[in-house]
Amino acid sequence: MSANAKLAWCVFLSLTCYSGASGGNPHHYVFFNRDRERISDAAFLETEAFEGAQLKYTWRELEPGKDSYDFSAMAHDLMFLNSKNKKLFIQLQDASFDPGIVNVPPYLLNDPRFNGGADKQYDIKNDEEEHAVPEGWVARRWDPAVQERFHKLLLALGKEFDGKVEGINLAETAVSFGESGRLFPKGFTPATYRDAIIRNMMALKRAFPKSVAMQYANFMPGEWLPGKDLSYLRSVYQLARQLKVGVGGPDLLPYRPGQMSHCYPLIRESVGKVPTGIAVQDGNYQHKTPKSEQPVTISELVGFATEHLKVDYIFWCTQEPFYSKNLLPFLRAQR
Repeated sequence: MSANAKLAWCVFLSLTCYSGASGGNPHHYVFFNRDRERISDAAFLETEAFEGAQLKYTWRELEPGKDSYDFSAMAHDLMFLNSKNKKLFIQLQDASFDPGIVNVPPYLLNDPRFNGGADKQYDIKNDEEEHAVPEGWVARRWDPAVQERFHKLLLALGKEFDGKVEGINLAETAVSFGESGRLFPKGFTPATYRDAIIRNMMALKRAFPKSVAMQYANFMPGEWLPGKDLSYLRSVYQLARQLKVGVGGPDLLPYRPGQMSHCYPLIRESVGKVPTGIAVQDGNYQHKTPKSEQPVTISELVGFATEHLKVDYIFWCTQEPFYSKNLLPFLRAQR
């Protein structure tokens, strides 16, 4: 960890300690993604187990012009949810998984000071980087000029919504630029990226000292645990605990080797120290556990999340038919 990063977290040691811990009764939220109109669905509103909705808002829509913010959609959604005794959990998105979608403001793309504003991520098969195919974009999180703009957005959001929303999470730390360096964007290294994630967590907590501030931290570039452990992911979790920033991320895949050696043990270590959460995303409902080789049940997903990970929050996606036929009846029966 850099000296600057170490110094940075020391400044925040006086932050209020997190006193909560999951006691087997996590907070259930529906992740409606950007289908935000679905917060009016009767199935959601009538399910008491759902405390609220996790909704995605992109940097691009929240700051359509430089220093010109538009939080009207977020304010509308918050007001509606509050009127139905539900809560809002914000997912702030600066990355995409579609080469045709860029989630940063246009001014970042057009002003040379921001070095393009965002860079391509790649789908790389069998480590053959020469045949890599673009699969999306991610904001230049490690670029100081871009980061400064992102931190201004966080502060503006916090001024408007801190203490009013249940929480806010930043998008997952995993990025795909390969390992050799040939696909690395300008100024990117795994170490500088790690430090950038830490600085973003600091800015998030500064902006949202009252609401839950959470970083989705699943994988980090430049390492693969347990064989190649450079402490990038571990240091993110360590600093998150110092900063009192919540941790979690996608996906809920019981006993999946990659997650079992990366984020899952680190989430468990954070229980009781900071808020923790796990996101059930498309495909998770069809996950086959190594033992049964059968698709998981909702009961098994909840059991793993509460008994193994012991998370405070579960964010459920609406993939059908699983959402309507399996999840809703299960949660309604628990009440």
